[in-house]
Amino acid sequence: MKGAAGYLAYRAFDALFALLPEAAMRHVGEGLGVLAYWIAPGRRRLARRHLRRVLGDDPRLKAETRRMFASYGRYWAEVFWVRARRKQQILDHAVIVGQEHIEAAAAAGHGIVLALPHLGNWEAAGAKAEQIGIPVLAVAESLPNRRIVEWFVRVRNQMGIDVVLTGNGGRVTRSLVDRLNSGGTIALVADRDISGRGVEVDFFGERTTMPAGPMALAERTGAALLPVGCYFKEGRGHRFVVHPAIEIPVAPTREQRVELGTQRCAVAFEEIIRLAPHQWHLFQPNWPSDRQEGP
Repeated sequence: MKGAAGYLAYRAFDALFALLPEAAMRHVGEGLGVLAYWIAPGRRRLARRHLRRVLGDDPRLKAETRRMFASYGRYWAEVFWVRARRKQQILDHAVIVGQEHIEAAAAAGHGIVLALPHLGNWEAAGAKAEQIGIPVLAVAESLPNRRIVEWFVRVRNQMGIDVVLTGNGGRVTRSLVDRLNSGGTIALVADRDISGRGVEVDFFGERTTMPAGPMALAERTGAALLPVGCYFKEGRGHRFVVHPAIEIPVAPTREQRVELGTQRCAVAFEEIIRLAPHQWHLFQPNWPSDRQEGP
């Protein structure tokens, strides 16, 4: 959305969802997601193609695609609903599985890179990270609409997430490296190559590119690279699953280490996504064949 109209639309949803009780917010969001499923046939076909990579020709494919839209509607509803005063409610209904991997990485003192796919509500994970003592720095896309960007930054700040914006040249990398070198934590959503400068990987049976940032930063700083899955519970709340650290591959050059390590990250993402494919919020072309075939 562009200009003042786009910003006002965001603020209107923000105000409307803020009035709703948690359960109503969730159901309205899911309902709007299902509505989008019916009125956006191009996105529906693209999402179904993505899920087919995960599920194959499963008879549940159509229903799972509809659930994917409902899940995305819930994500946006929660983003619009969240307020600083509601942060504790979110934390009270969130659990972490695999926290021992975070504790081991924190004890090593070289920093932590959390690598996540677009799954569930990754914003809520920031609040939980802050609660357990590893507040995160995340990267956000610098959109053309400055006021929407500022609104997103405020939402993430309310969840305890520090934000650095893309489009600032080397400043982004410096900020991330500085955080890691000080023993801190960064979080990178890294299953989609927005910049087009990623490295080639096999991902759900097809070659595509994936951001090299998580492995490149881990290789450069010695930080632990932990894949994380963020899942909605069936009702209220969230479940965050932290996987064991991905080891930096042994290879002659840094480029090769980053390429091999990013492939390991892709394999970890496959495992994470397979646990709840309908919560994978990928509605953009992500493989070369997506662009060749069209939606």
